[in-house]
Amino acid sequence: MTSAQRKDDHVRLALEQQHTHSGRNQFDEVSFVHHALAGIDRPDVSLATTFAGITWRAPLYINAMTGGSVKTGAINRDLAIAARESGVAIASGSMHAYFKDPSCADTFRVLREENPDGFVMANVNATASTDNARRAIDLIRADALQIHLNTAQETPMPEGDRSFGSWAAQIERIAAAVDVPVIVKEVGNGLSRQTILALVNLGVAAADVSGRGGTDFARIENGRRELADYAYLHDWGQSTAACLLDAQDSGLPLLASGGVRNPLDVARALALGAGAVGSSGGFLRVLLDGGVPALIARLAAWLEQLAALQTMLGARTPADLARCDLLIHGDLRSFCSDRGVDTRRLAQRSSSIDALHEMTGSTR
Repeated sequence: MTSAQRKDDHVRLALEQQHTHSGRNQFDEVSFVHHALAGIDRPDVSLATTFAGITWRAPLYINAMTGGSVKTGAINRDLAIAARESGVAIASGSMHAYFKDPSCADTFRVLREENPDGFVMANVNATASTDNARRAIDLIRADALQIHLNTAQETPMPEGDRSFGSWAAQIERIAAAVDVPVIVKEVGNGLSRQTILALVNLGVAAADVSGRGGTDFARIENGRRELADYAYLHDWGQSTAACLLDAQDSGLPLLASGGVRNPLDVARALALGAGAVGSSGGFLRVLLDGGVPALIARLAAWLEQLAALQTMLGARTPADLARCDLLIHGDLRSFCSDRGVDTRRLAQRSSSIDALHEMTGSTR
């Protein structure tokens, strides 16, 4: 099977997952404590976010998806147009196909051609050479580089990698060799606290926890196997909410993706400590069902609704959501207990008199 055929298979199987999702994930086990006098005025709300020295107009991005075939190149073109018109950042899919076959360069280059002034991230795997990492950045004039981690995808992949021991050292080499911020991301199985603490020492700028709850690439790769005999790896890993809780105070700026279904999930992830929040499969489904205008409308609606949620919660900026009180329920609460995460602290973040006065705008 050619790389282009595999990329097209990934899109087809990812869309099938979108149509079979149950609709619930562990974001539903995170809720805001409602303070009825916390609201502020909408003109006082900003969506701008800053993390790792990077500033975006909004804390939302179209995360890594695809590229490497004619069909996926057309998808990248449409995604780039939507990102341009909406003012959100965008990431390319893995550019490994380009390293193997430079003739597919245009399927990635289109991300910059259609979005000349936007924030665009290149994407490589942890086995990429430093030269190839630079090639990926140069091809799309990337503002940042994502390095993806995907052992749970590679394991059932018929042609997958089976050598993971050198990944940490190679991430460190790439981070030292390139001139843009490096963001290490999972592909949907989550980053544990131990992994994030290890990344702190590798010179990367940020980590995208990319947890369980969205597109399941282990399931996709198992679906490409003749016997589909790795079904026990379906739903492997930690949810995005669990990863953010696990990584509290880890010292590395965090991004969040994986299972983000709506603006409330965006607000939840920001409240759990993410600097920005990405989505892939849901945006892809909107694009393929309704075209570029539908995706632009969806992105605009999410941004407007996120601003409305910030207004209700009294958060002038996305970062202020991390001061809101949160309740953790169900299995996610059990995860926190086992991992030593203090959920009481999360539930009482605005409980001091000074914080309440600031939240309500009152004076003593």
